[in-house]
Amino acid sequence: MTAGQGGVPDDGRRRVVIEAVTPSVDGGRFAIKRVVGDVVRVEADCFADGHDEIAVRLLWRAEHEPEWSSVSMTPHAHGNDRWTASFTAQRMGRYSYTVEGWVDRFATWVRDMRRRREAGQDVAVELRIGAALVAAAMARAAGEPSDEERLRGWAIRLADGAVDQAMRSALALDPALLETMERYPDRSHATRFERELALVVDRERARFSSWYELFPRSTSPDVERAGTLRDVIDRLPYVAGMGFDVLYLPPIHPIGTAFRKGADNALEARPGDPGVPWAIGSSDGGHTAIHAGLGTLDDFRALVSAARGHGLELALDIAFQASPDHPWVAEHPGWFRQRPDGTIQYAENPPKKYQDIYPFDFETNDWPALWDALRDVMAFWAAEGVRVFRVDNPHTKSFAFWEWAIGQLKARFPDLILLAEAFTRPKVMYRLAKLGFSQSYTYFTWRTTRSELTDYLMEVSQPPVSESFRPNLWTNTPDILHETLQLGGRPMFEARVILAATLAASYGIYGPAYELMEAAPREPGSEEYLHSEKYQVRHWDGHPSDSLSGLITTLNRIRRDHPALQSNERLEFHEVDDDQLLAYSKRSIDGQDTVLVVVNLDPARSRRGTVSLPLERWQMDPAGPFQAHDLLTGLTYTWRGQENRVRLVPGKAQAHILALRPLGITVALESDR
Repeated sequence: MTAGQGGVPDDGRRRVVIEAVTPSVDGGRFAIKRVVGDVVRVEADCFADGHDEIAVRLLWRAEHEPEWSSVSMTPHAHGNDRWTASFTAQRMGRYSYTVEGWVDRFATWVRDMRRRREAGQDVAVELRIGAALVAAAMARAAGEPSDEERLRGWAIRLADGAVDQAMRSALALDPALLETMERYPDRSHATRFERELALVVDRERARFSSWYELFPRSTSPDVERAGTLRDVIDRLPYVAGMGFDVLYLPPIHPIGTAFRKGADNALEARPGDPGVPWAIGSSDGGHTAIHAGLGTLDDFRALVSAARGHGLELALDIAFQASPDHPWVAEHPGWFRQRPDGTIQYAENPPKKYQDIYPFDFETNDWPALWDALRDVMAFWAAEGVRVFRVDNPHTKSFAFWEWAIGQLKARFPDLILLAEAFTRPKVMYRLAKLGFSQSYTYFTWRTTRSELTDYLMEVSQPPVSESFRPNLWTNTPDILHETLQLGGRPMFEARVILAATLAASYGIYGPAYELMEAAPREPGSEEYLHSEKYQVRHWDGHPSDSLSGLITTLNRIRRDHPALQSNERLEFHEVDDDQLLAYSKRSIDGQDTVLVVVNLDPARSRRGTVSLPLERWQMDPAGPFQAHDLLTGLTYTWRGQENRVRLVPGKAQAHILALRPLGITVALESDR
């Protein structure tokens, strides 16, 4: 309902009030997110003045569809004027949905007729009123001859005073009449919610994905040369064999030589130092060029195709910044911030200085051209078959730009997935998600205690945050080697990857550093790696006997086999009487798959504890026996009742990942064998 001048509504006969429509993000300012096949359950507070019955319907349509689909909403089980209905998101793209309600005069008439009949009252006048309501519906049924004729017959009989009143009263409650009338309601004074809410529907990988990061230049089997894109092709069986579905490459573009950093972030590069991949641009080109040492565009196309053949998607890094040698610095100097001494402002995060990188100035007077150019970079690579991007530091670029660019790109490439690398303040991270980023890095790396992990994961896995924000938990990155990994040895590496892979539906590792348990910092107190690949080429032994690749392969197989782990919904933490044990479960939407995870957060000591489970709420016998099948070891335990003991010993078992089943039920999943 809209108000005219002086607050007078445009139609004062609209009596239904519609409030508190959910789900929504910031009152409908931004879209909620779902994936194809999701059921979108909508609720709203709907009521009217007086005692009339009301009818409410949910409306939705995909973008560019001219007509609304609709379904009747029903009162919520909890009552209190709350109504609910749902629809299924059937394809990728944007949807609109809203709620409409009206006073249902016929339903009110039927309700009152029942009461009057029960009281034995004379209903002659009421039957005439009902006949008029049916006759009006007959007019609305024009074009449906069979319904129109049936309604005509009902209207005549209800109004026919020569027919016994009791017979006409019974006719008024004929289920066939009620069903037909529901198809032709009088919505002439309907109230529609004040705004159309938005929904973005992505493909499944936006919610459930396993990422592996590697530097192409470090993939060479020959220590005498750097790796190429063709060498990455040779690494695909290894990455796919561990069960990852996204292979992420840092920038593959030409690297500038001005102010090039040396090994371990030395301010001056030595001859042969390759530079930082994020210092993008040289005389060989910029963001749409490929570093000559890595190969050609044809090599890149071969990599995209080969990755697809291994069940992998290639993700590229989008870093909107430029080296001093980038062609845009000379072609568009106005896109960069000029300092009083005539130099261009390089990137800083005081006290850190990045002299080899120039940030773009999003307050430039030439901002429309800058926006177009940056959007076109992403469109170029999307047209080359890349539909997954990891975006570097998006929080240092204009929010307005991202909303515009993502909207334009997803209109052309609806299967696009964008991961925001934004280690910044929570509200900024959530804003980026609202603007359209599909997933986001998180604070997981720095959440190490039971209370920290519990509080944080509950925050990001529940509404309102979860309506737009999808966490992607990374164990490490080329920039971040957390102290727990530096000091915790293999047990901590095991614990952190198990946590990442089971707490969230999407997770990632930077390898081979992670599976080879690289743990040396550049200096004490630093989270930078010693001999970091950001500054130099590395040559890795990808198959040592103590690699974590076997554990990671098992984790990814478990994730694929168990629907409970493929969503962030229904994550629940459980009481356990040792604060170094973290216990949590996930359940599939149909309740058929329940996975309980118990992790020892202590890398040095054995831990014991009693885990308490809500079996009755899970519709399991709260006192009876059930199976707890360990998906990591293949062992099956018989547990009984709501409280059961666990013992986890570093070096032997850092965690349990348990499929819980009623006794006697066996599900032959690949991860069980």
